[in-house]
Amino acid sequence: MVLRDVLIGGEVEVIERTASRMLRPGDLGYGQICELPEVTTLGRLAPLCIPPSHKASIVGLRGKLRKKIAKQNRGLTAPDLIRYRDDIRTVYLNLRDAMRTPPRLTNTDGDPLVLHTLTFRAGSAHAAFEALAPLARGVSKKELLTAAKFDRDGTLVSVEIPWQKQGNRIHKDWESTLLGHMRISGRSLIVDVNSEKRAAKVRHEIERRMGILVVHQKTVTQTPNASWKKSKPGTSAGKSAADAGPEKHSPEPAFSKQMQEELQREVENWIFQKIPALRGRTPLEAIKDPDGKEIVESLLLGWERQNETIADPQVFRPDIDAIRRLLKLAQTSAVRHQ
Repeated sequence: MVLRDVLIGGEVEVIERTASRMLRPGDLGYGQICELPEVTTLGRLAPLCIPPSHKASIVGLRGKLRKKIAKQNRGLTAPDLIRYRDDIRTVYLNLRDAMRTPPRLTNTDGDPLVLHTLTFRAGSAHAAFEALAPLARGVSKKELLTAAKFDRDGTLVSVEIPWQKQGNRIHKDWESTLLGHMRISGRSLIVDVNSEKRAAKVRHEIERRMGILVVHQKTVTQTPNASWKKSKPGTSAGKSAADAGPEKHSPEPAFSKQMQEELQREVENWIFQKIPALRGRTPLEAIKDPDGKEIVESLLLGWERQNETIADPQVFRPDIDAIRRLLKLAQTSAVRHQ
């Protein structure tokens, strides 16, 4: 396998037996190269395989070591790694302790991404529609009713209402922001939103506008790492944290296509967020320098790997390549071991 030295640069082809079975393209290892007359192999390698999402710490270490020798007007060399071995070892041990720290996703309001499905019992589909249609800012009632269903008497049976506001504080070119999605069917009202704050706000709006004509029945929550599965007749796919009370409920159906599109938009919003691993810069800002670009690419590769652990084809998977296209980054097909 080919190894690239992240700290001092350069690549070397290593012949060995075990590590190449454990490492994947983009992984990082803490070890030592042993160069013999006719073969190069690994003298030592720590058993911990460091995924690419933690590369920012190594790039940061490289920057600190470069500053220590900045007055010597040269690059880092192998003797520097021996001289500053305690600094390098400390970074490795910190990485070992942080390996299980999950990523934090937020929506365009800056709220942690936690999916909520709120279920209400309404007086009637017509009453719910008349009260809640104004929440679809910029969309008229006539437009909303275009895809609605009516019975033979012309009574409203079902309709969907996007809960949205005009503009977006981060994306100035957006005409509107989808805050949630409401589905009215008979006396049932189901609302999907992607944060705790939006869930509280939409519940307040619904109860304020409908008064005694609506009753909140339950709220089910799911994190982005949970399985978003469609309910199947006669099956039970487990319970959510919101069902921890005495009365148990089966999982809600998967979020609508429109809601999944909104989730993808929130994922793509990551390029405008200030990321701690990028020293408080946004990915859009960080890719302007080589070190920042290297970290951004490693974060995306790590994020992409999380999708591989999802076996259910019905589970939402963010399109990471869409983020790469927005950032004008190369695809991952040629990434080597590091």
